[in-house]
Amino acid sequence: MKIEQIYTGCLAHAAYYIESNGEAAVFDPLREVEPYLVRARKDNAKIKYVFETHFHADFVSGHLDLKEKAGSQIVFGPTAKPSYEAIVAKDKQIFEVGDYRVKVLHTPGHTMESTTYLLIDEKGKEHGLITGDTLFIGDVGRPDLAQHVVSELTEEKLAGHLYDSLRNRIMPLSDDLIIYPNHGAGSACGKMMSKETTDTLGHQKKVNYALREDMTKEEFITELLNGLTTPPGYFPQNVLMNIKGYESLDTVIQRGERPLSAVEFEIEKEQNEAVILDTRNAEDFAKSHIPSSINIGLEGNFAQWVGEIIPDVNQKILLVTYPGKEEEAITRLSRVGYDRTIGFLEGGFESWTEKNKPIERIKRITPDQFKKAYNGEGPLVFDVRKKSEFDSEHVVGAINVPLNELENHLWQFPKDKPFVLHCAGGYRSMIAASLLMNNGLDDFVDVIEGFGGIKKTDTPVSEYVCPTTML
Repeated sequence: MKIEQIYTGCLAHAAYYIESNGEAAVFDPLREVEPYLVRARKDNAKIKYVFETHFHADFVSGHLDLKEKAGSQIVFGPTAKPSYEAIVAKDKQIFEVGDYRVKVLHTPGHTMESTTYLLIDEKGKEHGLITGDTLFIGDVGRPDLAQHVVSELTEEKLAGHLYDSLRNRIMPLSDDLIIYPNHGAGSACGKMMSKETTDTLGHQKKVNYALREDMTKEEFITELLNGLTTPPGYFPQNVLMNIKGYESLDTVIQRGERPLSAVEFEIEKEQNEAVILDTRNAEDFAKSHIPSSINIGLEGNFAQWVGEIIPDVNQKILLVTYPGKEEEAITRLSRVGYDRTIGFLEGGFESWTEKNKPIERIKRITPDQFKKAYNGEGPLVFDVRKKSEFDSEHVVGAINVPLNELENHLWQFPKDKPFVLHCAGGYRSMIAASLLMNNGLDDFVDVIEGFGGIKKTDTPVSEYVCPTTML
């Protein structure tokens, strides 16, 4: 059986494509559907079905655009209630894609409509299982998202459903079945996913903590809920977009690809109370940027961090990008529901400086400068990595304020004395630096290369002492 995994690293997202005898199907597509259409045209195939494993929280699916552009039928599992035309399948219902068959297995737990799809090849052999967010490689889906949309669906109730789904629907299947999950490491939909993006069910039974044979339901619920972090604020908004529908991506791009002069950019900012999102790299942003702009670089986990930092998907956004990167930025924003880009700075940041518009800068130091200047009594050190990263290893005496919690902990940053900021490699700390600047804090320095660079210096990290004065 031929199945193609289409993996998007910045979202840790996997979509799947199958084709047989001129008929194709796509599972859990991303918002931009052109890659799937191109793939089908290459096979001279019609995309007959778009199968959705559930109403996604971490991205906006491309199912509606595929329905419009390819004439595909959208399929959800039992109990789904979309606000548009779709097939709500019955448990164990069979769909034919050429000589292949797709069998619906209702597996509630991550959400109540969560469904896995059993792939059966042309010879009738069960080949693989599209698991969505029900079963990952090394983990299972978190059960605490649905309650942000439907309050009575508590995480304990959903965890209990997930236990039953795994034990009664998935684990009895053949050990040689290939597991095809919706996400890999880096996704916020689980807590300890593997970097691997496929595996056999038999191997997962041996290594996945949630599939331990002797685990009771009570133990499963306790272990699953332990250590879950707060989900990003945009998750419930994405769920509602996937349920209710959304604008075509073509419309979103057309609205966002509006070039603005420096003067027009300023006017749009004031009239629309728009956020200025600077997508350049950390180095260029630090050297010079527009006051009040937020830096989230395109080269990193751009969409995920936009979702963490900008709370409302309906927020109007003005872009500063490298010339030619405008459509990429708009598209990646739309993947997580940020459809209100209203224009970009024509000519990039250089056009701003050419007009002698006001700018701000952020001071940065190298890891060696950190070592030389701060191995005695120096400023406070703030580490904006995740708590798990900080707990694993950190500069002695550093204060951990995870980036996604920063705006709720501004009180911890001193206003009357200097401090140092770092993350793992410099990407997240520059996001933090831009937020701090927007909140009136500017007496700090950012460490280039972050903790990774600090570790490369010849003094062990464990020997660093949190400094309190600058040299």
